[in-house]
Amino acid sequence: MTTPTFVYDGDCSFCTTCAEFIETRIPTHARVIPWQFADLESLGLTVEECEEAVQWVGADGTTAAGPDAIALMLNDAGRAWQLAGGALQFGPIRLAAWPAYRWISGHRHLLPGGTAACSLPQAQRDLLYGKDA
Repeated sequence: MTTPTFVYDGDCSFCTTCAEFIETRIPTHARVIPWQFADLESLGLTVEECEEAVQWVGADGTTAAGPDAIALMLNDAGRAWQLAGGALQFGPIRLAAWPAYRWISGHRHLLPGGTAACSLPQAQRDLLYGKDA
């Protein structure tokens, strides 16, 4: 793989809003794509991993999830963003970032731009809204 990839939940309005922010404001070299439209097998990811957290697949094939994925995406975006990415990787901040990420991901349906569908695992979304919803 030659292009790093940042994978998010495209069925979640909150996640999509965050991805749009990345695409318009953060000059990452990464392809930013919803997991529902990604070739997960070629990326070495599973649906379960993508439902659990955002994912990073580096050009060299390294993977990371959650705030670790966000840190690597920021590091890829150049000097101005590397400070934030480095901070997320700093021991004490990284330890706090994971519980914060888990809280946000568990409550994303309550956050601005979130919808009820944001709180459901993909299998439940498929049952309620159909596979193509």
